[in-house]
Amino acid sequence: MKELKKVLALGLAAVMVVPMAGCGSKEGGEDDSQVKEIMNYSDIVLGEDFTDLEAEISVFNNRTDMQQEDYTGKTWDDYIADFNQKYPNIKVNVETVTDYDSTALLRLQSGDWGDIMLIPAVDRAELSTYFMAIGDYDTLSQEVRFCDSQLYEGEVYGVASSGNAQGVVYNKAVFEQAGIAELPKTPEEFMADLQLIKDNTSAIPLYTNYAAGWTMGAWDAYINGTATGDAKYMNQKLLHTKNPFSDPGDGTHAYNVYKILYDAVANGLTEEDYSTTDWESSKNMLNQGEIGCMVLGSWAYAQIRDAGDQGDNVGYMPFPITVDGKQYATAGANYSWGINTDAGNTNKQASLIFVKWLTEESGYAYNEGNMPVALDDENWPDVYAAFDGVEYVSDEAAVEGEEDLLNDLNAESELNLNNSGNTKLQELIEHASLGDKSFDDIMNDWNEAWTLAQENCGVEITE
Repeated sequence: MKELKKVLALGLAAVMVVPMAGCGSKEGGEDDSQVKEIMNYSDIVLGEDFTDLEAEISVFNNRTDMQQEDYTGKTWDDYIADFNQKYPNIKVNVETVTDYDSTALLRLQSGDWGDIMLIPAVDRAELSTYFMAIGDYDTLSQEVRFCDSQLYEGEVYGVASSGNAQGVVYNKAVFEQAGIAELPKTPEEFMADLQLIKDNTSAIPLYTNYAAGWTMGAWDAYINGTATGDAKYMNQKLLHTKNPFSDPGDGTHAYNVYKILYDAVANGLTEEDYSTTDWESSKNMLNQGEIGCMVLGSWAYAQIRDAGDQGDNVGYMPFPITVDGKQYATAGANYSWGINTDAGNTNKQASLIFVKWLTEESGYAYNEGNMPVALDDENWPDVYAAFDGVEYVSDEAAVEGEEDLLNDLNAESELNLNNSGNTKLQELIEHASLGDKSFDDIMNDWNEAWTLAQENCGVEITE
């Protein structure tokens, strides 16, 4: 697992692993007095099966805000209380961390992470090393969306916590004050609107969230369906494309996604000092109209809406790229819930029940302003109103035999598209701010790194 090994090599010595209550470290069968054979996800009837099951499970995730006293949304304690109305004997412990991407990989390798976690970036071929198979794709895909996000050889190893559309979180009052009458549909229109915000308001037009690091990776999520309209692009075509970071000349593809960020920084349309940005405080700043917009998935909408008393001013709009006269939005899974393959049967069953309850009955996806995961859930948040006429594009899975090729290319090139350890966009901001490297020079460097990675991985160029 190249990405995991890379993170471990950089950070293992500096990280102290903290044991978790209810740790799923038992080998399957040691606590099987209650569960001899695990009932799979699709067969569980919530509120009828295993209502007397006794277990203590632990959930490791990134939602630190849901444990804060001043959080105005539904907290983990609230969800667990609801869950315990149906399953009073399943105790759920929650642990959260802010730097989830890197910490989760380290904890995964140590084996000391509990029973349920949001699956970090691991090779598909190694999913079964850490996680229990939830069910087969043919069956599970009839019940939940996005189950191909953690799919390997026909088995599904994770259930999406929610679904995301990729767009832009913005403050409607700031846009109105700036004189923006219509939402932008092209990079040129977006840059003009950012200038209007700078000229006519006191708000920061575009907030980069540079310092958090992981937030910068959000930009990668727009280079596939959003910027191409092609469901095959990310996991199939990109792998075999020559120089994918070149300018196609029509305002689309990766070049024009990243150019928005570079130009905004270079033209003084972002925060004054990128090194002092702060993710947690930025949510309230956008809520209060101190920030015009941030480029983040729809998962961020509810967090920003609930971060202050001006939630009605928070909106979500499509990313400003148009492909042949039409706008698209990549839609896919947020992190997926995975269950520890080394947990005992009782904890596995209790964990699977909790995951299914989160997916189908908790209202979590709706509360977070995200797409529902259960196929029969028609409760879509109002946040997607601005996406009327926009076509959602879900990435198709890699072809057989290439399931881990994107991970390999990421590791070889160190570009880490849609992956943790993403520093390339921080470097892009640094160069844009200093003016010491043009955008085209940066894209040429990325193309060279990608080409070398393709050669080292024996990839045939077909696009």
